[in-house]
Order: sequence, then structure tokens, then C-alpha cells
Amino acid sequence: MDTRNANSRQVPRSKALQSIDLSANDFKRKLVNQCVTGLLWGLSALAIWPLLAVFLYLVQQGGQSLDWNFFTQLPTPVGVAGGGMVNALVGSAILIGMATLVGVPLGILAGVFLSEFQTSPLHKPVRFTVDLMTSVPSIIIGIFAYAVVVVPFKGFSTLAGAVALAIIMMPLVARTTEEMLKLVPQHIREAGLALGIPRWKVIVRIVLRGSMGGILTGVILAVARIAGETAPLLFTAFGNRFWSTSLTQPIASLPVQIYQYAVSPYDDWHRQAWAGALLLLGAVLTMNLLTRFIFLRGKT
Repeated sequence: MDTRNANSRQVPRSKALQSIDLSANDFKRKLVNQCVTGLLWGLSALAIWPLLAVFLYLVQQGGQSLDWNFFTQLPTPVGVAGGGMVNALVGSAILIGMATLVGVPLGILAGVFLSEFQTSPLHKPVRFTVDLMTSVPSIIIGIFAYAVVVVPFKGFSTLAGAVALAIIMMPLVARTTEEMLKLVPQHIREAGLALGIPRWKVIVRIVLRGSMGGILTGVILAVARIAGETAPLLFTAFGNRFWSTSLTQPIASLPVQIYQYAVSPYDDWHRQAWAGALLLLGAVLTMNLLTRFIFLRGKT
């Protein structure tokens, strides 16, 4: 009887010890989880802080200069206060538009070739070329466009600037298109071919149409990339303080004009440079947020 009573007393005691151990382990897991979560939030805030600091500083320096004159007036003569950057805004729009008209179709065609014609003997050379162009510094592309377009035509021009930006844009669109097309299941292609549809129609009407959201995201990211390029335009479009929309003459652009104003000794030009930098950063942020919206909408 004494032994049975001792055993009966030990059983509930061991269960109590196990419950204490389980609660201690659960508390430890929750504590570790909260610590790691807090660390991740802290690292995320640390990564976002430089961008936020730059944006707030630009708002402080150039926010007051974003007035109506900035968007509607031409630059004033040297030493005269006032004026705006309407020539640079229009010039950047022309350069980006022309580069998009050239770079996007070529990039999509290259992406389709890399995704759909992997058995072609040209597949590896094309892939190597696209990868190489992605990593080439933009100033090298500017020098190339200078040698190919500026020197033969004996002058800086809008066309040369658009060619340089299109070369930068093309590999970005090509890689995005390739990755988006690879997400389309192979059995969808086989089903189209089994129905007797030509291969080019399967690619155009089924594969490309199903990947259009992702391709559009890549195009917007490529536009955001070339919108802030300065070095290639210094060798090609050069810049223009007057109103010019000719394809064969130098043209103003927002990044180049910001650079020229920033290195000048005039306070009024510095003020407008800060305003232009704020506008450029806001445009790039808007395009990046738009790509996130399109990407998330495509996943739902």
C-alpha cells in the first residue's frame, strides 16, 4: 500500500514537471520569435532610412522651387534669377519615348527568342550578349553611341541620345520578358500546338498575352532606369538651354540640366537643380510603385 501511494504521488508530479518544461519551451520560442521579428523590422527600417532621408532632404531643399514657372518657362540667361526647366522636361520625354519605341520591341523579341528557342545554335551567343550588355557601365554605352552616331553625323543630336538609352533599356526588357515567359506552363504551349495552331501564333496570342502584366512591369522598371541616366547623354544629346525638339540637334534633358546647374556657381541654379532632382526622384519612385501595383494585381 505504501508503494502504491508513493507511485500515485509521483505520477501527477512528473506531469506537472512536463507541463512546466513545455511552458518554458513555449515561452522561449515566443521570445526568440519576437526578437528575430524585431531584428528584421529594425533592419528593414535601416534599409529604408537612406531613401527616406534623401527624399526628405530633397523636399526641404527643392520643394519650394517647384512652382508654375519651373514647369512652363525656359532657363533664363546666366546670372538672371528665375526661369524654369520646361525644355529639359520636354527633352527627357522625347528621349525616353524614342528609346522606348526602339528598346522595348527589340527587348521583347530577344526575350521571346531566349525563352522559346532554346535549341537554336544562336541561343548561347544571344544570352551571353544580353548578360554582357546588362552589366556594361552606362558611360561605355554613351561612348559607343558617340562613336556610332555622333561622329558619323558630325554633331550631337536627339537621335544619338535615344540610341544610347535604347541600348541600356533593351537587355533589361529582354531578361524580364524571358523570365515572365518561362513562368507559362509548357503544357499550354503543347496544347496550342496540338490544336494545329502555328508556333508563332501560340507565342503571340497565348504565351505573350498571358505574360503581359509581368512584361509591362519590366518595361516600367527599364523606363525608370533610363530616366535618370546622365553620362550617356553627355556624349550624345549633350544638352540645350533653348527650346529644341529637332532629332538632329542637341536637346535638353532633366538629368543633364540638373548636373549643369549643380556644378554652377549660381545659387538660383542650385535651387532649380534641387527642384529638378526632387521631381526626378518622385517620378522614379512613382514608376517603381506602379510596377509593384501591377505585379501584385497580376498575382491576385
